[in-house]
Amino acid sequence: MRAVIAIFFLYIVMLLSTKEAVAQSDTTNTKAPKITLSGFADVFYVYDFNQPQGIQRQAFLFNHNRHNELNLNLGFIKLGLEHAKYRANLGLQTGTYANDNYDAEPGLLKGLFEANIGLSLNKKNNLWLDAGVLPSYIGFESAISTDNWTMTRSLLAENSPYFLAGSKLTYKPSDKLEIAGFILNGWQRIQRLKGNSMPSFGTQLKYSPIKKISLNWSTFMGTDDPDSLRRMRYFNNFFGQFQCTERFGLIVGFDIGTQQRTKNSSVYDIWFSPVIIGQFVFNDNWKSAIRAEYYQDETGIIIPTGTINGFRTSGLSLNLDYSPTQNIMCRLEGRWLNSKDEIFETKTTPTNNNFIIGTSITIKFSEPLTK
Repeated sequence: MRAVIAIFFLYIVMLLSTKEAVAQSDTTNTKAPKITLSGFADVFYVYDFNQPQGIQRQAFLFNHNRHNELNLNLGFIKLGLEHAKYRANLGLQTGTYANDNYDAEPGLLKGLFEANIGLSLNKKNNLWLDAGVLPSYIGFESAISTDNWTMTRSLLAENSPYFLAGSKLTYKPSDKLEIAGFILNGWQRIQRLKGNSMPSFGTQLKYSPIKKISLNWSTFMGTDDPDSLRRMRYFNNFFGQFQCTERFGLIVGFDIGTQQRTKNSSVYDIWFSPVIIGQFVFNDNWKSAIRAEYYQDETGIIIPTGTINGFRTSGLSLNLDYSPTQNIMCRLEGRWLNSKDEIFETKTTPTNNNFIIGTSITIKFSEPLTK
């Protein structure tokens, strides 16, 4: 962890120290970078009516995943540097999300929310190279709950990467189109899996024909196995966000992935998940969202259950949000999940239904440190 931070700031110093030399060819570099300090905290309480024996509710959830316990889902503080020719971010985190979702990472890497550096590669500043620990390019939901229309995350979001480590090349030829390519350490991994010598790859295509419509297609190709067991994984994420009226918006998403059953096999297993979310904004302080979703992973590629039908689960949720100020949000959500098999824990025997009521209070701030 110390080495990561040291390298991060070494690069920052190198960038700043070479500013005057580069400025001879581009006067933009004489401008000082903008430095921003930002932070976020999400305190939550969830009551699971199945009353599971442990406090951790479901193995396939990584946010707001505690029963009958007041806790911190995610708290982070981040230092950001922004310039026309370079940029950087360093964020440190804590909370149940960090403990659960970074479980595969060693030691202090669990506390690393974000650490990346970006460089502009052309005069137009529409071609960028970023490297380090990056937010995921897959999906429309992030680890920051206030960026999402619902308090809890969709099943497809919880079971696809929230973060990635590697490099990203982004080209934005116009305000309507953005294209990106990725070389990665793996499927949601900072440190590459032991015994795996193969990098993973990804692409992203974002297109907004008009301001009220945003379309996205993201892909992943790689493996989450060591070389001796290597099964290739191919994944596609599609979503569209539509602002239908001034007050009503709609998100439609679909994930589909395939993975080899065994090494060098021509047989592939499939998982997929559709979701639809509608949001209605009542006024500046109140809004509500409703979500319908389904997730199918019969062979347990992403969500192993050990049951006959695997993970075949549908869900409904209803959200109500109140924001007394721009920085604070209070949320209330009811969520029901129904599975074909009895996979949800109770005090006694498993059941195929799960209903929870959750609430959270979040605060988010961003303050410039330079003028």
